[in-house]
Amino acid sequence: MLKSEILNAPLLGALAKCGHTDTVVIADCGLPIPEGPVVIDLALTPGLLSFEQVLQVLSRNMVIEQSTLAAEAEGGVVQELCVSRGLEPGFISHEELKAALPQAKIVVRTGEATPYANVILHCGVAF
Repeated sequence: MLKSEILNAPLLGALAKCGHTDTVVIADCGLPIPEGPVVIDLALTPGLLSFEQVLQVLSRNMVIEQSTLAAEAEGGVVQELCVSRGLEPGFISHEELKAALPQAKIVVRTGEATPYANVILHCGVAF
């Protein structure tokens, strides 16, 4: 039995398989998700679960070495939420972010409806 605050078994199992340099994407409900990554769909209704709720839980339960946002999110609430969790994001275009999705290990789809509320979390190591 694992001791974790994460109750979603598919999410917990997928996170356990991540290694250094793997990427986990928190996605808004409108981001087109390609085949390839494991998709954990936490969207219930518009706004639930929110980007902020998922970011809070994942940032407490992952070693994150860096984060990446779409340049279109620079200066907005999504960047503020990342910074508030100790993440200083880098920026790429939204098209580049979408192009990186097939290489992601996990995409966590939220109910977030804020434009560009997507972040790539780059897994670090705990030592």
